[in-house]
Amino acid sequence: MEDYRININYAKALFLVANDGGVLDEVNGDMRKVYRVCAENHVLNKVFANPFIREDKKVAILDDLFGAEVSKVSRLFLTFVVRKRRAVNLKGIANSFIELYRKHKGIVLSHLVTATELDGGALDAVRSRLGSYTHKEIELETKVDPAILGGFSVEFDGNMYDATLSSQVAKLRKEFSKNVYESKL
Repeated sequence: MEDYRININYAKALFLVANDGGVLDEVNGDMRKVYRVCAENHVLNKVFANPFIREDKKVAILDDLFGAEVSKVSRLFLTFVVRKRRAVNLKGIANSFIELYRKHKGIVLSHLVTATELDGGALDAVRSRLGSYTHKEIELETKVDPAILGGFSVEFDGNMYDATLSSQVAKLRKEFSKNVYESKL
């Protein structure tokens, strides 16, 4: 069972070790890989949650998945988490670590939704505009949703800006439904 306190405590411990060892950026990349793999692979999560599968088998699975792709600190940490019977929490721990890293580096996670795929120049312009507004570095996650018809919506630092065509059409529908026109007949 996932528990926020467990996730944040293990993530803080890894953060402190990585920061003291000078490998914070490298471990952040490793935790992004771990999070991505755990988020995409539901069978792996079932294996980690199964108490009948021994820890040495789970460690072997992690070695096969990440082996040489992650740093020594991350490999030792993943083994430690499995040995402490917290493998089910790996996704949450990795996510908590990434959040701690963002906070430490002053990075704001922003979600951009557009109707079509944007090119690199447009994404850089959005990043720059949000960066000048927040005075922080922006990490931009993009999503394409044709249902918005056009425009974009962006969520960042607890704020939401909706400039989608679908929301503007919905506002117009609401206004026209009031029927403010009165006939003088």
